[in-house]
Amino acid sequence: MKDKIVQKMTILFLAVILLIPTIPVDAQENEVTVNVSSLKVRTGPGLTYDTIGAVTKSDKLVVIDKANDWLQIKYGSTTGWVASWYTSSEAIEMTNKQIVSKVNRLNVRTEPSTSSAVIGQLSEGDQTPAYKSEGEWIEIDFQGRKGWVNTAYITIAEQTANEMKSSETHTSEKLFVVSVDVLNIRAKADLSSKQIGQVTKGEQFEVLDTDHNWVKVQLDNGKIGWIYSFYGTFLNEQNSTPSSESVNTITILYNGTNLRSDSTTNSAVVKRADAGETFEVTDKVNDWYKVIMENQSIAYVASWLVSASNSVVTTDLPIQEKKQPRKKGTLKGLSIVIDAGHGGNDRGTTGALGTDEKDITLLTAELLSSKLQAAGANVIMTRQSDVYVDLRKRVSIGHQAAADAFISLHYDAVENSTVRGYTTYYMHSYQKKLAEYVHAGLGSMISLRDRGTQPGNYLVLRENKQNAILIELGYLSNPSEERNVTTRQFRDQATHGIYNGIINYFDNQLD
Repeated sequence: MKDKIVQKMTILFLAVILLIPTIPVDAQENEVTVNVSSLKVRTGPGLTYDTIGAVTKSDKLVVIDKANDWLQIKYGSTTGWVASWYTSSEAIEMTNKQIVSKVNRLNVRTEPSTSSAVIGQLSEGDQTPAYKSEGEWIEIDFQGRKGWVNTAYITIAEQTANEMKSSETHTSEKLFVVSVDVLNIRAKADLSSKQIGQVTKGEQFEVLDTDHNWVKVQLDNGKIGWIYSFYGTFLNEQNSTPSSESVNTITILYNGTNLRSDSTTNSAVVKRADAGETFEVTDKVNDWYKVIMENQSIAYVASWLVSASNSVVTTDLPIQEKKQPRKKGTLKGLSIVIDAGHGGNDRGTTGALGTDEKDITLLTAELLSSKLQAAGANVIMTRQSDVYVDLRKRVSIGHQAAADAFISLHYDAVENSTVRGYTTYYMHSYQKKLAEYVHAGLGSMISLRDRGTQPGNYLVLRENKQNAILIELGYLSNPSEERNVTTRQFRDQATHGIYNGIINYFDNQLD
């Protein structure tokens, strides 16, 4: 009897062991490295939580969770929280991987930081090899150079044998094509440099050199100058001639995208495609593309999961593109300038706790830009790194882009440290309505004191022929408010409020 009991217990023990999920031996926990001499460990994600200890420079910390700008780490036999901005992530090499951009005008930067210079942009559906990851950033190949993109806006996919071969024989872009009506040529790679000429939309130039977001070209009169690359696109010489055939294709943007037997979400899944795969399109049914698969069978894929491209058809007559009416809830066809206040040697105000206004205006502008782009807007940034841009230059950028809206972002300060709240300014009567809509959108998302919409005699409003507003997103001179408005959570809420206000303003115009 005793032997039977032991036998049953043994079987039960083995069964329990088999039910426990195995952990892959190559699984790695996310680690960060402390980059300050002493970093406090707190009981919660914020400066108001109690300190339970400290870690020192070069210490490796195992991250188990994240909340806004705070990391939860293993700390001895317990856990604690540290500020993420005092740590850095280890770079992880990536083999046979590529990225696919999920958005248009995705910034490619020189370093894994929003304060670094922009060297170019990717369009929705663009694919390029990936080298390594570092925290929320991926290092990629961009036109023969290395650059960084944020993981929030890309899909990581496997490279096929053909794609790997193509990347090995990659040739960097040779031509730069101007994409705005009139563009200034500068003597040096600097917005404050002397203007030596102008070029117009559609003109092509051989790229002689690049310097961050500037391109060196030679003009027809022989002069050498620099063009701001934000206002044009790069082409390979061998691809600069339009194709004589029309080939319609779509590129998958997300791993595991369903290809279905019919143009509904209820129909059977016939294939799951990964980001970067392309298919020939034979027709479009409402919001679905009808595509041809490898075995020549037909499938359907939802248009919101792909990027569509059409090659140019060469004919004797110019092709007139039919402009589709904008739908409510979208910003397609609209150009919006986002002006991150201050920059470079102009720090703006410095908060009671040491925050520089120029740094958080750029972070806020980046986040707002991504949300507006996702709604279909053509977004132009007056600055994309920690550089000084003259106020009149900011206004001229809006004029040059014929902006439908110009949004200038700032954080306020006064001598009285008890003053708090947010304010939206306008100057001209044609700017007032936009200010009211955006201010209302902000008010629905943030809990700061509402100081209302007010006339403001600011140069970026006064000299602006476009629909322009200036927003002060709280007072850095108030220590309590500074702690609040410098968090990622606040920036997310505030930019979502501004986004809602802009959407509502343009939707009202459709009415």
